[in-house]
Amino acid sequence: MDTTGSTPGDGTVRLFSYGTLRRAEVQRGNFGRELSGRPDHLVGYRLMTVEITDPAVIALSGSSRHPIVVFTGDPADRVPGTVFEMTEAELLAADEYEVDDYHRAEVDLASGTRSWVYLDKR
Repeated sequence: MDTTGSTPGDGTVRLFSYGTLRRAEVQRGNFGRELSGRPDHLVGYRLMTVEITDPAVIALSGSSRHPIVVFTGDPADRVPGTVFEMTEAELLAADEYEVDDYHRAEVDLASGTRSWVYLDKR
């Protein structure tokens, strides 16, 4: 199993989503297609919410309240979500969609898969 956030040679990357990027309409709006993925968990993080003020993001997601994860380090804290495979260009489009409250980092998921995820920037 490849444990990096990218798959060598084919230009695809993995992104773990626990929030609005799992919605079909958000995927179509950001990537022009729906992504396929598989369930996984982010361990050592807790799910919270953040108030979004970007009108374009609110229009696409349909909400000003978005989930965000905060590091706790407690292995009992687990956030369910979906691991998507996407192109590097699509990952950059996801970067544009995520507001300044988030930053992208590589993490190891419960399955052992290495993936990008958007975390609380604070």
